[in-house]
Formats: sequence, structure tokens, C-alpha cells
Amino acid sequence: MASLPTLSPAETLRYSRHLILPDIGLAGQQRLKAARVLLVGAGGLGSPAALYLAAAGVGTIGLVDWDVVDVTNLQRQIIHGTSWIGGSKLDSARARLNDLNPHVHVETFAAKLTSTNALDILRNFDIVVDGSDNFPTRYLVNDACVLLGKPNVYGSIFRFDGQASVFDARVGPCYRCLFSEPPPPDLVPSCAEGGVLGVLPGIIGSIQALETIKLIVGVGETLVGRLLLCDARRMQFRELALAKDPECPVCGTHPTVTALIDYDDFCGVGNGGRATEKDGVEIAPADLKREWTANPELVVIDVREPHEYEIARIEGARLMPLSELAGRLRELDGHAEIVTHCHHGIRSLQAREILKGAGFANVRSLAGGIDAWACEVDPDVPRY
Repeated sequence: MASLPTLSPAETLRYSRHLILPDIGLAGQQRLKAARVLLVGAGGLGSPAALYLAAAGVGTIGLVDWDVVDVTNLQRQIIHGTSWIGGSKLDSARARLNDLNPHVHVETFAAKLTSTNALDILRNFDIVVDGSDNFPTRYLVNDACVLLGKPNVYGSIFRFDGQASVFDARVGPCYRCLFSEPPPPDLVPSCAEGGVLGVLPGIIGSIQALETIKLIVGVGETLVGRLLLCDARRMQFRELALAKDPECPVCGTHPTVTALIDYDDFCGVGNGGRATEKDGVEIAPADLKREWTANPELVVIDVREPHEYEIARIEGARLMPLSELAGRLRELDGHAEIVTHCHHGIRSLQAREILKGAGFANVRSLAGGIDAWACEVDPDVPRY
């Protein structure tokens, strides 16, 4: 085993509250300095995780992200600031971490994690912290960690609910043991579509940082084999026991997934998972504006919830929430030309399927939803 790095006098002072903890001490802090941790995503979960890992003295922190800072991020992505809006999330995060702890080395990967680059990026790190917000990336991170023999510190958030666990196929179950199949595409809305309580990723991301530190130092009992559920409404934590699935296609007795696959295809997204405007399924905002002007009888249905309708609306659109649509079909003319819309276009596609299944022949969905309408047609419509 390689010798542990020494601490400088400045580091000894900085980490003094760790050093006097019997369960960490000098050796534990040296292990933290020697550790290499990769965070997938510098967003809601990655922000608190990165900040606390840097503050704790993790020697090398890797960040994978390809996005820019948007004003809507700042409600929860606390590593970024207003001055960084429009700038690279990686540059913003690196600047903040370097300011927080100059003794930490930050490595950045300005790329979307894919089956092509994942193994090369992950293999040089000891632990992977998954802060991704979509199913293809979660399955990709899991499979890459299993193939490389790395622990995967998992977290996810939605509205008021969060989850956390540690997946390590060498000693317990992996993510696929829990979720063998992804949900149908567009069944679970993103944060942009469904919303998320801003403080919740701070709670779950901090748990991910805590689990990572425990893995590095070798103290306590980690979440391997356990799924922690957080209900922020009731401020209640529950725990589910997880078992390794011997039939798991990645970490089971006879694995069938022995290399990284096409995860967009596996999760039913990408080119195969969503129709394009050319298919006659969606209509662009400018085209809707032109057609609606020429044909005032065109029916535009807003399938968002009433509280969203109060925030912003397209003048002339009828509010029929997706949850009520199936029971209100009699209010619509079966021969009408209909365009459904929501916030970003996900729920409106679901609404279109309901209408088509009920026999409505001419139904399209507004591509990009009211957000695209505000950007491309009517800037007076508030964005949210």
C-alpha cells in the first residue's frame, strides 16, 4: 500500500476539527488528502457534495458537466452565483472550490458522460458520486462503476422527495438490482417540468458527501445495502433494505451486460424515444402563432396545473390539467384542430396520446411548451 501524504502546517490547522475526532484523526485526514472523487454533475446534488468534500480536504475532486449556469439553477445549485449566469458550470464550480480550499486539486471534464468516454473518465478515481438528473446517465454510471469495481454514491431528488444509497457490486447490490428497468420515457418529469424544493438537494447532496467521507476514512456504517428515503414535507426519513439480485444483468451470477451500451436507447429516449416535428406530432411556437392567426378556431389546450397557469399563460389557451383531461373529453369537439401545451413539452405529449387514443384525429403538441413560446413568440409571457 502506498504511503499516505503528509499534511502541511496550514492543512493541519485547517482540518484541526477533523484531527481531534478519534474516528478520523491524522490517518483519516491523510486518507482524505490521498483520495480521488469524481462527481457526475455540478448541479443541485453536485453543488453541496462538492463543497463539503472540498472543505473536508478530499485531495482531488473531479467534475463532469457540460452545461452553463442558468438563472433558474440558482434556487438550488449553491456552488454557482449570479455573476456566473451564462458561464460554464465547471469554471464556476472550480473557482468556488479553489476559493473554499486551495489545498484541493480540481479536475474538470467538459463533456457529457457517454458510453464512449465513461470508463476512461471514471477509472482514475476511487469513488464516483452520481449527481445526475436523468435515467440514462444513472444506468451508465452504475454499469461503469460495476465494470470498474468502483463504489457509486447515489442520490436523486424530485419535488419534496429524495433518495440516497451507496451501490458497490463488490460487497452489495448495484443500482440495477433496485431498478432493473427504467420507467417509460417521459413518465417522470424533470426538475424543470415537475419542480424541486430548493433545499432538498442540499440535504441529499450532503448525505452523499457524508457517505463518501465514510468510505474514504473507513469509519461507520455506509448505505451499502440500504436505500434512504427522505420526505421533506413530513421531515421523515425511512430506510429500505436492499439485496443483491443474482439475476442482475450487470452484477449478477451470470451477467449479460459486460460492456457499456446505448443508454438513451435502453431508457427509450433520444431519437428512438421521442417523435420529431416532422412526424406531425409537435409544432414549433412560430408555426403555431402563424396557424392560430390564420385559423382562430384552432384549440390550444394548456395541460399544466392551475398554480402554473397563475404564473404564466398563453392568451386564448384553455386550461385542462393533464390529471383532468381524460374526464373532460366531452368538452372538446372531436373534429377540432388541437394543440396541447405544458411547461416544456413533456406533459403535452402525454396529453396528445390521451386525445389520440380517444379518437381525436388532429392533435399536435407545442414543442418546448410555454417556455419556448415565451422565448420565440411572446417575451411578455413570464418564464419560470
